[in-house]
Amino acid sequence: MKIDDLSITLFAWNDIPPHSYLGRGPFDPTGQPSRTGELGLVTIRTDDGIEGHSFLGMGTSLGAPALLRMLKPIVMGRDPLAREQLYQEMLERRLVVQPWVVGAVDVALWDIAGKAAGEPIHRLLGTYREKLPAYASSEQQPDVEAYVEQAQSYQAAGWQGYKIHPFRVWRDDIRICRAVREAVGNDFPLMLDSTWGYDYPQALRVGKVIEELDFEWYEDPLGDQDIYNYTKLRQQLRIPIMATEFPGAWYDSFAPWIHNRATDYLRGDVALKGGITGCLKAAHLAEGFGMNFEIHHGGNSLNNVAHLHLSAAIRNCEWFEVLLPAGAQKVGLVEDIEVDDEGYVHAPSGPGLGVEIDFDLIERNKTAEQR
Repeated sequence: MKIDDLSITLFAWNDIPPHSYLGRGPFDPTGQPSRTGELGLVTIRTDDGIEGHSFLGMGTSLGAPALLRMLKPIVMGRDPLAREQLYQEMLERRLVVQPWVVGAVDVALWDIAGKAAGEPIHRLLGTYREKLPAYASSEQQPDVEAYVEQAQSYQAAGWQGYKIHPFRVWRDDIRICRAVREAVGNDFPLMLDSTWGYDYPQALRVGKVIEELDFEWYEDPLGDQDIYNYTKLRQQLRIPIMATEFPGAWYDSFAPWIHNRATDYLRGDVALKGGITGCLKAAHLAEGFGMNFEIHHGGNSLNNVAHLHLSAAIRNCEWFEVLLPAGAQKVGLVEDIEVDDEGYVHAPSGPGLGVEIDFDLIERNKTAEQR
């Protein structure tokens, strides 16, 4: 089996609801227009007639030309099952190709492998479980009461946890955390993701409060590369700290975080860490040090399906994140990932990625075809 074609279909992603995770202060979507984005459907075809797919996002207009110019020549005519060999050759171009571009090729290669074997990707990775508990991961809300209402609604719907993306103003964020904990009770898991919003003194103050409130973890309170202050912060807190979601880098970028004992948990996804292959390497690295590797959510639907396969295949991932609002994360599939009545998501059982792409929607919204 050899690769005989690689193409990218660019298509518009319409009616994305307004949302924010990174603003400073309350975010109010009232009156804001919906957004339009663009994704690329990457299709790798083999001479056996098998097609592997992925969605390319995060700067598609720049990523698509880079993929076709820098990575397509590597894979053409090659055995798609030689993923590690192809991955290492793609990494040789890491100075000029972003991780999410390599990740898009890698996910499509795993899709081919699963289809060739007649098995879902998590089977090829080595299935550890077939379902995971899901937590709702908030967008920024306009006020404290909105966080409380949202947390209670997901708790009532059977979800197993709730993560707060707060205002990134430390005094206000403490008020949010106290109010949500009081509203949902002591037994409902809560997390805080401050999205790189504080300096060290602020991060320490917030951390001590959510430690008392028994939050599950404290995510990204400091700048994304501030290893020095993360190391200090971890020495002062008992709550697990989670860093390393950003910057977009490769699996070897985790080494200084582990060496400096700057974080308790590692974080990654198939876009920011270079595909399923890159994330799997990072997850096994973390496991060797007794650390969780919690998979990030978001970007696009096929990436999130890849995240679900990864999460099902590794022992050291406890949760499946579902970023809100749903309309900002789901597009292009006939049926997307859903949380069941008991708060679980279930790994796909079909071959490869195991989901049906909505090719009719993509064709209706197609903006370009590139080879």
